[in-house]
Amino acid sequence: MTHAAQRRRGDGTGGLLTGTATFEELRDRAAALRREGLSRRQIRDHLKVGNNDLLNRLLEGEPPPEWTRRPRAKDDLRARARELRKQGKTYDQIQLELGCSKSSISLWVRDLPKPPPRTPEEASAIAKRGWEATLRKRDKERQQTKEAATREIGQLSDRELFLVGVGLYWSEGAKAKAPGRQERVIFVNSDPGMITVFLAWLRLLEVDPERVRFSVQIHETADAAAAEEFWAAHVGVDRSLLLKTSLKTHNPRTNRTNTGEGYNGCLRVTVRDGAELYRRIEGWWYGIVVAAHHPDH
Repeated sequence: MTHAAQRRRGDGTGGLLTGTATFEELRDRAAALRREGLSRRQIRDHLKVGNNDLLNRLLEGEPPPEWTRRPRAKDDLRARARELRKQGKTYDQIQLELGCSKSSISLWVRDLPKPPPRTPEEASAIAKRGWEATLRKRDKERQQTKEAATREIGQLSDRELFLVGVGLYWSEGAKAKAPGRQERVIFVNSDPGMITVFLAWLRLLEVDPERVRFSVQIHETADAAAAEEFWAAHVGVDRSLLLKTSLKTHNPRTNRTNTGEGYNGCLRVTVRDGAELYRRIEGWWYGIVVAAHHPDH
């Protein structure tokens, strides 16, 4: 047996000591460097220790210098993560409880022993809870973004509503097409919000409410009566004032997704004697296009 092998045999380091220094000598030097304020990486490079397990043993009981610590706001999280890891918790379980990233958890607890392997059922349950927590977080962020964007709009001026209404009609309303060019003002939509904005636009244009007619368009397999009640209440008219409901024939080859309790079909809004209004809408839209194409004129 060589002299080096005799030196390694009983030191408990698995033959990982460097040079001719004993474990105790390396530990004293590592402790001294730590007290001088060196980081783990600096001590590792200084002592030429390439094994993290050995480095952990050399620095055991020696607190890190203040400058290497993470911001104080995360100190409690770090301490709690280490406590949970010592209890045998996995990264997924720690993330679920603390809400921090796995990369941070890994940095905080990498020197601690790993918990025993989980059963497939345990792993699946933990992953499911973690995904549900992620979805809740995303939904909260989504709602916060929407609420902030809603506040950005504030009050609409008459001109802003006017321009919005022109664009809304030209994207969703009926257009006159050759041959025949039927110049009619008809707006059909399933979104109650779109209907609300369109009716506000008609009021801005001072369209006589007596000229405005409503009718429901809905799939024949849906609850037409409930849809009529919904739309009548939404636009503020008696259900008896709605025109005849139009039923769409079911096509078995299509995969319908507009089903369920929230499905109320579409509301058709028609402005009687609307040819003149239609021509103005068409002109307004082309005016917007010209202005957008030549913003300086």
